[in-house]
Amino acid sequence: MNTPAPASLERRLLDEFQRALPLTPTPFADMAATLGVEEQEVLARLASLQADGVVSRVGPVLAPNRIGASLLAAMSVPVAELESVAEMINSFPEVNHNYEREHRLNLWFVVTGRDSTQVEEVLARIEARTGYRILHLPMLESFHVDLGFALTWT
Repeated sequence: MNTPAPASLERRLLDEFQRALPLTPTPFADMAATLGVEEQEVLARLASLQADGVVSRVGPVLAPNRIGASLLAAMSVPVAELESVAEMINSFPEVNHNYEREHRLNLWFVVTGRDSTQVEEVLARIEARTGYRILHLPMLESFHVDLGFALTWT
């Protein structure tokens, strides 16, 4: 197989699959077939994008509380510790993203789990590890914000 140039392959991975990850038993092999490369190349590029901080995670984004449970959480963290606490929070596989806000509660994140008990256990572990209390913000109303952006223009 011909391998596309690295930048081109990575752009295609991000553009073509950020909203359309194949829902099959072999998603990465299917992605590779679409891109004209080997499955191992797709896995290596995705791992590289994650290691470089370009991609935070590879996996589905499900409607909140349709399968499993999720919760928005917020913490008040001293600015000098914000980056290290955010990295610590990101080390939990149940956390799919976090972000800084200009507010007393300046670090927000979403925790997902198989059920609400697991979500609460993860939040307790995060509190114990960081030393900061977490405000639990259960969803009262859902909003869909599409954060997918095309990296190439036609």
